Amino acid sequence: MADTQVASGLTVEQWDDQFFREYLTDNRFSESMGTGENAIVQVKENLTKKPGDRVNFALVNKLTNAAVTGRSTMEGNEEDMSSRSFPVTVNKRRNAVRVAEIDEQYSAISLRSAARPVLMDWSMKDTEDLIVRALASINGTAYGSVSEANKDAWLVDNADRVLFGALRSNNSANDHSASLANCDTTADKLNAAAVSKMKSIAETIANPLIRPIRSTSNKGRRYYIMYAHPFAFNDLKADTTITTAQREVMLQMENERLFEGGDLYWDGVIIKQVEQAVTAWDFGTVGASSAKVVGAFLCGAQAVGTAYARRWRTTTEEFDYGDKHGVEVSAIYGIEKLRFGSGTNDTDDYKDHGVVTGYFATAGLA
Repeated sequence: MADTQVASGLTVEQWDDQFFREYLTDNRFSESMGTGENAIVQVKENLTKKPGDRVNFALVNKLTNAAVTGRSTMEGNEEDMSSRSFPVTVNKRRNAVRVAEIDEQYSAISLRSAARPVLMDWSMKDTEDLIVRALASINGTAYGSVSEANKDAWLVDNADRVLFGALRSNNSANDHSASLANCDTTADKLNAAAVSKMKSIAETIANPLIRPIRSTSNKGRRYYIMYAHPFAFNDLKADTTITTAQREVMLQMENERLFEGGDLYWDGVIIKQVEQAVTAWDFGTVGASSAKVVGAFLCGAQAVGTAYARRWRTTTEEFDYGDKHGVEVSAIYGIEKLRFGSGTNDTDDYKDHGVVTGYFATAGLA
């Protein structure tokens, strides 16, 4: 006689594994997440196999020395790789739902499956919100909680990778608030020229340079990805240069995994609207003549680090004499914009590693 076995796909472990896989592939930034150094959002799971409260992300800068040629001596002329590190701290993050027994009776699917859509949506939104907050953060602190003095200090270290409106000269002696006040709705909206300028900053002015990511689906082409506030994205769509260029884009980007419906493409940059950032990247009416200023972030490799000590998983609990059952979803992880020291020591003068930050005036939806 054969024993009846539960199908592997129905076990809790298999269910949680599937939940995590779908979470990774369905969240707003999924196309940019990966475990390698080519990913915009680099994912590390070092702590899933050992205890600890942080994961170190390593940076090894490109070599810049000229080649030693002919009979010239190599010994003693080796180049310093100038390695740096940055720790991302993890924390437990969770939420739960509760279902009464009578509702389970009415449901044709299991409690975990019934709760699955809302738990999945919440876990994805939690990750998306952390990435959105990280991109706008100032040295690891949410933008809205940072003093003007600390914003100025951040700008001093990152002046080679920040653009205020149309011109780099809008930076007023690294005074953050004064620089924002130079942005007006006539010249300093997000447009094609500003996208190209941010790309040029990444490729030529930023020190160290910001590496584009290499496509795995389009003959190894290299791209930057820009994430834009919805108002800035609308301003960009209204630029006639962008409007004309998009007529050829869909065919060109047909097989590109990084490009999704609704995205824009210009000058090697894929531009994405981030609806979740409508509040987080709204920096207030701080531009010229009280213009609203919003954010756009051009990202290359290793812009953001995601560290997992434990993947998302579900746990059930009983309440009220067994009448109600709860399902919790939780993970132990952390997300931060990667920053590496540019001074003598590893942590001196932090720079945002893979990001060019853009502040642009907008009239909103008026």
